[in-house]
Amino acid sequence: MTGVSVIVSFYNKIDYLKLVLAGFEIQSHKNFELIIADDGSEEKVVKEIESFASDYPFRIKHIWQEDKGFRKNKILNQAILASECEYLIFIDGDCIPHSSFIEGHLEYKSPGLALTGRRVNLSQKITNLLTPQKVRERFLEKNFHLLVKDGLFGNSYDVEKGIYFKNEFLRNWFNRKSRGILGCNFSLHKKDILAINGFDERYEAPSIGEDSDVQFRLELNGTKVKSLNHIAVQYHLYHKPQERPQKNLTLFENVKKDKTFFTPYGIQKP
Repeated sequence: MTGVSVIVSFYNKIDYLKLVLAGFEIQSHKNFELIIADDGSEEKVVKEIESFASDYPFRIKHIWQEDKGFRKNKILNQAILASECEYLIFIDGDCIPHSSFIEGHLEYKSPGLALTGRRVNLSQKITNLLTPQKVRERFLEKNFHLLVKDGLFGNSYDVEKGIYFKNEFLRNWFNRKSRGILGCNFSLHKKDILAINGFDERYEAPSIGEDSDVQFRLELNGTKVKSLNHIAVQYHLYHKPQERPQKNLTLFENVKKDKTFFTPYGIQKP
């Protein structure tokens, strides 16, 4: 299959997922499949996804695993195997894509290169304003002044990262420096993530395992990272902040000491 596979990590928050899917309905680039990588959502959520999956103009695959705690990396690996395209974009199920999100990733794709964008972090107030129809009408793109106001006087932050540039000079200027991969907003050729054996499934808590660890091992294997600030824009729906658990930090320190790009705890098991 030509095009791109968009892999959306997800768990239970069906209202947020509908907002994210609405964002993909208005993409400037239309040729993609979307894979919902579901880390054990409850039965009623699974049935609801099955009931509306065929209503969208793009193909939706729903990959589910039993709920045994946080196992995002494991279901992401299953989604990689289920993907039919040679290029992959990773996004979280609480991040609404800008209408040029896929286009931005594809414009700069290259073998041996991982691309990473940034996100606006929306407040509870702005999040509560959103409906799937408003997302389809590009409410966030057309009302950027509301985000700025909420950034100044409310609880939204990183609002400046929602500015989208078409101008090549501005794009190059704001991406002079490389930045770390965000697990909720990055892309690469499938062969490049298969070369490091995908995500390390020992990370069973949020943070580090789906971005910092992956970037470290990709770079060990020669893959470069390029920033797509103000190009691959997304809007993060509100939830309470999550702390980086110590066990993830400890595991990552051991990975860095070992300096092995191919994890034995990924897609292929010994």
